[in-house]
Amino acid sequence: MLQPRFGGNALRCVANKKGLTGLNTFEVRWASTSAVPRGKTETIQIPSQSLKQHPLAAMPTGMLLRSLLIATVSSNKFLLIPSLHLLSFFSKPDRSYLFNIDRNPVLKALLKRTLYNQFCAGETEKETRACVKQLKDLGFKGVILTYAKEMVFDHKSKSPNHHTSDKFVEEGAKAVANDTDIEAWRVGTLKTVDLISEGDILALKTTGGGPAVAESFSKGGLPPQQMLDALDEIAVKCKERGIQIIVDAESQHWQKGIGRTTLELMRKFNTDGKAVIYNTYQAYLKITPSVLAQHLAEAEKDGFTLGLKLVRGAYILSDDRTLICDTKEDTDNQYNGIAQGALRQQIGDFGASGPNARPFPSVNLFLASHNRDSVLSANKLHRQRLEAGLPTVPVAFGQLHGMSDEVSFSLLAEKGENEMPPEVFKCSTWGSMGECVGYLLRRAVENRDAVLRTKDEFAALRAETRRRVFGA
Repeated sequence: MLQPRFGGNALRCVANKKGLTGLNTFEVRWASTSAVPRGKTETIQIPSQSLKQHPLAAMPTGMLLRSLLIATVSSNKFLLIPSLHLLSFFSKPDRSYLFNIDRNPVLKALLKRTLYNQFCAGETEKETRACVKQLKDLGFKGVILTYAKEMVFDHKSKSPNHHTSDKFVEEGAKAVANDTDIEAWRVGTLKTVDLISEGDILALKTTGGGPAVAESFSKGGLPPQQMLDALDEIAVKCKERGIQIIVDAESQHWQKGIGRTTLELMRKFNTDGKAVIYNTYQAYLKITPSVLAQHLAEAEKDGFTLGLKLVRGAYILSDDRTLICDTKEDTDNQYNGIAQGALRQQIGDFGASGPNARPFPSVNLFLASHNRDSVLSANKLHRQRLEAGLPTVPVAFGQLHGMSDEVSFSLLAEKGENEMPPEVFKCSTWGSMGECVGYLLRRAVENRDAVLRTKDEFAALRAETRRRVFGA
């Protein structure tokens, strides 16, 4: 158990995927107490029905309390707005020693024990491996891990904000006398691959390759050959190790080039009926249905599997608002329509009946969402179609590390006829405090724009805390 992360003297219940029928087996790891020696383990069994009623029962107590603290802030606009301003202030790279989160030990310790540990995997490779193991021990199929280096284009100021790192620049510069941003990103990404294992997923922020890559993407083109070679090397290594790759959506200023690059990777690596590469589609964009139709047509024509990761969207503050759906209801309808259409193998003319019908191509679906109704209804539809022998597509689910744990554990408590839960992943990032601060800020912004959802999360966390305190 990584004591600094979850802390406290409480026991830790860890889900075992090989649980008995009707029961979930848990390994209990005790933290340091005067009565129980560190590292002692024993096995208990909790009825699956209990987990359905109390899905957060599987959370370690330290993790539960920290999540409750974060949710208390994020669900209250009078606490959240000042916190966002403060985090934005700390995110500026040119702050003096007093306000520099990497140099001021007191400030760093405070942020690390709260926001950082809630949403990020670790500053070092050792910390990250320990966090990855803990998430898997809690019953998740695997982790989605990304290296904290990206650019965000501010539509209002017409300028990029490069959340960059010099951690691997020197190492990369020794290897090649070329674009050091691309080389540093390559080295950092390959190190990220080494932190995960078969069944896990690598998430790529391709603008982390730096200005030359971003410039190519802004013109809708492929990145420089050096970046293409790096992507090819990473994809080969991941395919050999049984690791999938999700190419994240980013600011719309660059998305056309990112989508074109991802299609080329899918053509090359998604050729054996399974997606190694996933492209990310943002349901809050008005253009997403037509983009998806184009990509389905490419998959049908060239015979590769389309990796379809569906999200609602995370760049609402920096993207051109006219590109985004007019209402949240429009976004929800678009998200659910694409998700359930893929599960039914019918999207637009693909899989439909009639004179314009086209065959539904091979698709692997990944639903990344914190919306409880969206993910539970999709899982129910998928299970019903499997049990009825109807055609469907493989599907997995994901939520961000530190967010919507009630949704994640509710999914894990759902089981079909084979007594196996759906495949659920937690998405996290790793890197120093300074490297991850842009990521942290966007996570906080997402909470600000989803106060009602975080209120639901807060209520669930508070109820579970009360249940533990007063007994169950």
